[in-house]
Amino acid sequence: MPLMFTGLVETVGAVASAERAGTGVRLRVDLGRAAEGVRPGDSIALCGVCQTVAAIQGAVAAFDAVAETLARTTVGSWRPGTRVNVERSLRPADRLGGHFVAGHVDGVARVVENRERPDGWWLRAEAPPELFPEIAPKGSIAIDGVSLTVVEAAAPVLAVTLIPTTLRETTLGALAPGDLVNIETDMLAKYVRRALAALAGADADKRLLEALARSGFID
Repeated sequence: MPLMFTGLVETVGAVASAERAGTGVRLRVDLGRAAEGVRPGDSIALCGVCQTVAAIQGAVAAFDAVAETLARTTVGSWRPGTRVNVERSLRPADRLGGHFVAGHVDGVARVVENRERPDGWWLRAEAPPELFPEIAPKGSIAIDGVSLTVVEAAAPVLAVTLIPTTLRETTLGALAPGDLVNIETDMLAKYVRRALAALAGADADKRLLEALARSGFID
């Protein structure tokens, strides 16, 4: 079975150091209580980015982020003290409480709103428009590694609501407008989009949106 995550953050860790190493970056991250049982070679999701443990000493693990990771995620902007959501990979016997998250970030979104409204706490972010065929209301999305349900999706802005536990146990409550976050769309949506592309050619994304609208799944 491929390595998977659930999007249920175990703890918030902190970057201890981030040093250039060739075209990549050597990260050292304090995993806190999530360091228990971790060994070199294990996979850890850091703000939704799957990374392999290169070494570990106490609670501090070392990771090598390659150039592709730096280009597609927020990892390149991390500095000592940056707080990161931490999740160890799913074991076969574990319960799946969130949704299947691969740790393969699809793009970076920019926060445009993160505040409490009369109807709850809303987080809105501007995401790459090309990802919206894979984003739909009531569908799943991972934002900085946190499994969330999409409330609104009108390209280029998506919205989710955050419960008190998420605000307390992850980094999302501290985000401010302008901050960048990693997003991973739902795995099932990716396969549906790919299948439609194979059947319908270049118009697949348009046809998918039209079909979802007819079904009432999206507005």
